[in-house]
Amino acid sequence: MNRRELLAGGIVGAAALALPSNVQAEQESNRKMHLGIVTYNVAKDWDLDTILRNCHDAGIEGVEFRTTHAHGVEPALDAGKRAEVRKKCADAGLLQTSLGSTCEFQSDDSAEVRRNVETCREFVLLAKDIGARGVKVRPNGLPKDKSIPLEKTLEQIGKALAECGQIGADHGVEIWMEVHGPTTQLVPNARKIMDFCGHKNVGVTWNSNNTDVNDAAHGSVKENVALLRPWIRCCHITELWSSYPYRELFTLLNQTGYDRFTLCEIGSPIKAEDGATFLKCYKGLWKELSR
Repeated sequence: MNRRELLAGGIVGAAALALPSNVQAEQESNRKMHLGIVTYNVAKDWDLDTILRNCHDAGIEGVEFRTTHAHGVEPALDAGKRAEVRKKCADAGLLQTSLGSTCEFQSDDSAEVRRNVETCREFVLLAKDIGARGVKVRPNGLPKDKSIPLEKTLEQIGKALAECGQIGADHGVEIWMEVHGPTTQLVPNARKIMDFCGHKNVGVTWNSNNTDVNDAAHGSVKENVALLRPWIRCCHITELWSSYPYRELFTLLNQTGYDRFTLCEIGSPIKAEDGATFLKCYKGLWKELSR
């Protein structure tokens, strides 16, 4: 993100804050959703203390700890370290909304699918220990064997998700399927996966993909949001200054009483020393688009 874009976000935020106080209050009362971050990619190089400090300084409410990043919040943590993560987040007033695993279930190798289910179990136990609400998993396209019918793959993913959903339910942790991957990110296919899954503890993470946008409907996401709205438990949002129809998305979520998180997941890392400034500007733009 360049300086011009960053300043543009700050200017929009300032404009929103300049509204009369009664108008601001009404807009805030209509918005029930919250703003957080996915450490991918904005904070992938920040350690845990830096994440907590920058989010606190910018008024960011929650975080999804994406696996493999500098924060080190991973299933390998022992009980003491898990308790430390939980306490640090609580002391900073930051909700650890979720853990961003890379567990996926489309492989034509049943042993690989089984390994991913077991890895999901490890993330569920970590989430329980640190107080996270959910574990994000994903499909990541189709299997290598192209002769396998699409419907069979979608069913396989759905059944694996149901198993993960029960594991999560046993420990008070939700499972969120990211709308992700070539072909599997197409919303009608994601909807089929959820229909095959059928477990009440499994929802979806809306991923703000360009494939959500219906060009025939003048660049709208309304039809696709409707297909998945009953399952949306989290929402990844990217560059708010892009052409993606974020104002429409936020309006649709607000209209249906969405009271969970939208999580900043931009494409490029931000330097730790610039983190709070960037997040303040991002929040200002988010407030304007979601009012």
